Amino acid sequence: MVNRVILIGNLGRDPEVRRLENGAVVAKFPIATNENYKDKSGEWQSQTEWHDIVVWRNLAERAESTLKKGMGVYVEGKLTHRSWQDQDGNTRYTTEVVGSYFRIISGGRREEGSGGAGGYFPSPEDEVRLSAQNESNKGASGSMPAEEPGGAADDDLPF
Repeated sequence: MVNRVILIGNLGRDPEVRRLENGAVVAKFPIATNENYKDKSGEWQSQTEWHDIVVWRNLAERAESTLKKGMGVYVEGKLTHRSWQDQDGNTRYTTEVVGSYFRIISGGRREEGSGGAGGYFPSPEDEVRLSAQNESNKGASGSMPAEEPGGAADDDLPF
């Protein structure tokens, strides 16, 4: 069985670092990941998901000294769930990624219209580049535009 998470995103704030009585160091920080997609009307939408990251010991000290709000970061870890009692006695639940590795992505935050972190999902700029490329290929070869992978339209996707 495998419990592995890989995230590429931007830090939502500087890491919050605590030193426990037993000497262990823990750092917590949120990462935002973005996904761009076209809705049914053909308009581009962007969806942001926030992920709580927890790192321990040497990794926490490294996060404290190197990570800053807005930086692009690659994180590997495992998904964990835990519960606790709040001050009013209510049971609270949270889901976190316990990081085992992280790496700063050079270039930091993705700028509008450029590549960089988060480039795994299409953006409106990608559609413009693809349209221009298809037009130039059509003129050069005289052939029909390439069919979508699998030959299926977006409406035929199973999800």
